[in-house]
Amino acid sequence: MPTIAPMGGQAIDIPESEITERFVRAAGPGGQNVNKVATAVELRFDIAGSPSLPEPVRERLLSRRDRRVTAEGVLVINAQRFRTQERNRQDARERLAAFIEAGRQAPRKRVATRPTRASRERRLEAKQQRSTLKRRRTVRDWD
Repeated sequence: MPTIAPMGGQAIDIPESEITERFVRAAGPGGQNVNKVATAVELRFDIAGSPSLPEPVRERLLSRRDRRVTAEGVLVINAQRFRTQERNRQDARERLAAFIEAGRQAPRKRVATRPTRASRERRLEAKQQRSTLKRRRTVRDWD
């Protein structure tokens, strides 16, 4: 059962029943071992249907533009960095915890600012110089 550590709030516990793990053969180098042992892990977590996630966290996670989240709101994590099934399983769970932790932090509100008077004047001066430079160009007719 992964527990997402508290960050200014309370911890989030994800029960094992909400996580689906499937072991598949890993791609890439590894010799004969890679062809006969299913060490890669495909972890699935239903964000949209999880009762463990607070509503604001769920909304933030589903609104993220992440290719690992399907149209149905299911997070799919493929872990195959390591040679052992257990280490890949641990890696997938750590990545799930990091993903959920990223959704816990609300984005900061942008404070609207206005350009300073000096920056507006610099911009207009640069435009004036560019305009003068272009106006001085002449078209030469070589024919």
